[in-house]
Amino acid sequence: MEPWREAVWRAVPEEATPERFATRRAFLLEHARPGLRVLDLGAGDGAFAAELTAAGCSVVAVDVAEEALRRARARVPALDARRVAEGEPLPLDEDSVDLVWAGEVLEHVADVVGLLADVRRVLRWGGALLATTPYHGRAGLVALALRPGALEAHFDPRADHLRFFTARSLSAVLREAGFAEVRVRATGGAPLLRSALHAVAR
Repeated sequence: MEPWREAVWRAVPEEATPERFATRRAFLLEHARPGLRVLDLGAGDGAFAAELTAAGCSVVAVDVAEEALRRARARVPALDARRVAEGEPLPLDEDSVDLVWAGEVLEHVADVVGLLADVRRVLRWGGALLATTPYHGRAGLVALALRPGALEAHFDPRADHLRFFTARSLSAVLREAGFAEVRVRATGGAPLLRSALHAVAR
């Protein structure tokens, strides 16, 4: 039987555009500058690695799925793409990157604090983690509950989302992992129905 993560990626069309791509790219490129060494954590098909490379960054792309990395290597020639088994340490040395990009990754991780602690290990002094994740605010959950079948579909136990964050819980988990300076903001959609969280942690 094909491993679950590989099956998920084989089900994604090769021409698919990452969710909220333009907004997430803008957030990432606000913080990226030429010469930075960036870890693209949960790199997927390399869409963001390509943007970082075009911006003059040196990119290490890491993912748990070989199919995702195959697509990333095809998109970005000579990309430093590395596979890591879930729950294993990141395949990088201590203090080896300036920036970590975790776009729509944390919601897929069983041991979030463990992964974030390892992110701190590979970040250089003064480096930053940029993370995006779906937002589960109270108003949004009420709206889901009021639409027939929407709540069950959103929290389908067969889906690949394992974690569900509010701004407060995301801030807390980042601080618990040892980040001292944490900024989280809700974005996308109407003021009470934001769809995503953008976090900067140092």
